[in-house]
Order: sequence, then C-alpha cells, then structure tokens
Amino acid sequence: QGRSRDRTWASREGALTLQGVTEPTCLIVFTATKCEKCGPGYPTPLEAMKGPREEIIYLPCIYRNTGIEAPDYLATVDVDPKSPHYCQVIHRLPMPNLKDELHHSGWNTCSSCFGDSTKSRTKLMLPCLMSSRIYVVDVGSEPRAPKLHKVIEAEDIHAKCDLGYVHTSHCLASGEVMVSSLGDPKGNGKGGFVLLDGETFEVKGTWERPGGAAPMGYDFWYQPRHNVMISSEWAAPNVFRDGFNPADVEAGLYGSHLHVWDWQRHEIVQTLPLQDGLIPLEVRFLHNPDAAQGFVGCALSSTIQRFYKNQGTLGVRRLIPGPGEQKFLQPLNGLITDILLSLDDRFLYFSNWLHGDLRQYDISDPQRPRLTGQLFLGGSIVKGGPVQVLEDQELKSQPEPLVVKGKRVPGGPQMIQLSLDGKRLYVTTSLYSAWDKQFYPDLIREGSVMLQIDVDTVKGGLKLNPNFLVDFGKEPLGPALAHELRYPGGDCSSDIWV
Repeated sequence: QGRSRDRTWASREGALTLQGVTEPTCLIVFTATKCEKCGPGYPTPLEAMKGPREEIIYLPCIYRNTGIEAPDYLATVDVDPKSPHYCQVIHRLPMPNLKDELHHSGWNTCSSCFGDSTKSRTKLMLPCLMSSRIYVVDVGSEPRAPKLHKVIEAEDIHAKCDLGYVHTSHCLASGEVMVSSLGDPKGNGKGGFVLLDGETFEVKGTWERPGGAAPMGYDFWYQPRHNVMISSEWAAPNVFRDGFNPADVEAGLYGSHLHVWDWQRHEIVQTLPLQDGLIPLEVRFLHNPDAAQGFVGCALSSTIQRFYKNQGTLGVRRLIPGPGEQKFLQPLNGLITDILLSLDDRFLYFSNWLHGDLRQYDISDPQRPRLTGQLFLGGSIVKGGPVQVLEDQELKSQPEPLVVKGKRVPGGPQMIQLSLDGKRLYVTTSLYSAWDKQFYPDLIREGSVMLQIDVDTVKGGLKLNPNFLVDFGKEPLGPALAHELRYPGGDCSSDIWV
C-alpha cells in the first residue's frame, strides 16, 4: 500500500515543500541485521554497509571491435581470498548473438523493494548498447554459474517504445524495471526509458509520457522522497558509435545538460545547462533517501558537478575541476568516466581514464570536497607511453607504468565498484570498445584487467593490492574487454532507497 502526505524540508539552500509524495509502507520486524517480512537488499544504506563481504563479481566481457568473432559474455569472478579459485574467472555465460556490446547491468529488484517479501533478487539485467537487446540472466538458481533466462529483442523495444541503444537499468519500488536509452531505432539521439514488467520482463512501453523523451540520454537516478529523477547525456549513438571525432564536440553534438524529471508525472520539469560540463555521464544522488543533492561526472571537461535542490528547483555547480579542461586533447583531459559514492555518503570516487588516476574525495561537506587519495593505474601519460607531458599542474614527473603480478596494465582505470563496507575498490580498464580501440590499441591486443584497491575508510587513502589481478587477456577465446562490476547482493551503484 502507499500513503501520500505533505512535507516541508529545511536546508542551507532554503526551505522547500514537497506535496503528494507517495511512499511504500510496510511492517518490518528487525532481529540484529536480519528481519522478518523482508524483501531484497537492505532497509537503509548504513545497514547495507554491515552486509557480507563480496565473494563473487559479475561483469560483462566484450568482443565487439576486437577482431574476435565471438559473442560477448558474462564472466563470474571469484574474489573470496579463502577460495582456491581466488582471482579467477570461474564461469562464462556467452550471449546467443554477436556484437551486442554488453555494457552496464542492473537487477530485477533491489533495496527499493525491501519492504516486499514477495520480491527476490534473482535476475541480472544486461542491456546491450549497440544491438538494443536486453538479456535477462538467472543468477538465483546457481549464483556461481548463471544461465540465460530470457532475451528481450530489439524489435520489441523498437515497436513498443520507439527507442534503442539501451544503457542503465534500475529496479523500481513498483516492482518494475526501467532501462534508459540513448537513441531511437535509427541511432538518432533520444533519451527515453523502457519500462519492463518485473516478473515476466515483457516490454510495457515507455516510462515517460508520449513525446516526452529528452534529446539525449545515458544514465539516471531517482529520489522519490523529493519527487525527482535526474538523467544525463552522452551523445546520439550515430555520433559515438564508431569512435570519437573532436569535430563533433565543436559542432555541439555531445551532451552538456542534466534533465530534471517529475517522478510522479513522468515528465521533464527543468533542464540544467552545465558550465564546463561536456558529456555528463554517471549520476549519483547521495544514498540517504532524504538527501536533495548529488553529483555527476562530466567526461570531456573532466569536472565533477554537484546538483542540489534550491527553493523547489534544482541547481548545479562545478565542484572539482580537472587539469586541462578547456579543449579535449589540447591539453589532454583526464576523461572522468565513472564515479561512486560510499554508502555512508562520506567518500566520492572517480576514475580519470586517460590520465590514468583514481581519486578519493571526502565529501562530508558536499559543497567542499577534499582530496584524500590518488593512485595511478596505467593511463596514457605514463613514462614511455604515447603522450609526452610538457606541463602539468599537479605532477612533477610522469607516473611509472603499472605492473601487477608481472603484467603491465594496459588502458586506464575506468569502471569502479566499492565493497559494501567501503574497504575495497574494484577497477576495470575498458570504456567502450570503439573508444578503447582508438585511445588504447593495446587493450584490444592484450585485453583489459580487473584490479583491487584497499581503502582507508578512517583517514582516507588508496593502496593497490599487489596480489590481485584478473587478466582478461588470457581468456579462452582471446583477449576480452571487461566492463561494469556487480555483486549478487547489490552495491552502491545498483541499489536505491525510497
């Protein structure tokens, strides 16, 4: 059931009133960290931090643009230090088609349905960036050996939604699954949302009102207590599909806005232009469901921007500038490609894929982030690499190449995932196959890697685990490009609290 009530909130940005906020209600009985009548996930982000240590990780591996005629697959990696298979791929589930470009993943249900005991986190959603299919994978029957449950074909999405090029998948408190799109079936820009039945995975139509899609799409995050959703922009698929062309930036073909949606009415109510905010990618509200602020990483301009509620509307402000942010490649931008927030909303992490560094910021005061950790994990500016650094505002010399367990790491840090307790950060090095091929040809030849970083959660700080390496260059069918990481029980970029 649901109940609706008015709320007045006070903040430093001013007072605001939210009307008609619908919230799920249920009776939950707690016994330590367990409860009766519970659904998937955890009741709060802080309770999630007490969850069990991760033992396996799922991540998609891509063969498109590598020259290897094999389907993408879902890899299962053992990350339990007590296991004899530690740091090994223990299972591979190939998809039934070629050149899908698996990319991001999500769940059939998550902590947004914690109060519904009929729900169970058993299916992993795999949207395909290029083929526009969505694979539904059964990870509940045998978590260490997933199997394919259903294929949602592109034609079904095209016919019912006029959308394609699907990306981010989030589970909703309604029990449905919502998947963002980057374009229409022809590859033109169109930021809409595919709505799936959470039990049958039938395509129900679009989440947004007819004709109400954004001009571009990519990621999204919703915060129901504030009746708001934020979506971001990459570019039309026809623009980035085959590689990056700087002329497209000059032509204004890449995204530079955030879209603010009314969560209940399913429509855009505000569009925020971003100062120095080219290609806003990953959107992260603070995990606290009462919070009215969050962050977005802007790739091309290498900036982190904070969005916040102000007198009932959303504002945005640049917080963390990166060196060389005027023009892409002149000078060389860091290219921020992934960001994460720890579940206690204390630390923000992001990866500079081109520069090669991973950063940790203390955001206890979200308006004044403080750098507390930085670690170089490859990248294009290492000594002996393809880039000669003539001027650097931060470093006195170019960083050394990274060698882990005898392997020189190709590429730079890209997708990141934090353990529930915040003490371990996992990193992969592939961004998107066409851009991998363009910026890091050695990734195509040698495959990507998965690394583990130890995190100081007291004072802040990052330290490489020298004994952890998953080398996807040694896969049975040839070097593969590993991307986003997921734990079976959910994580800080998959679960939303309502």
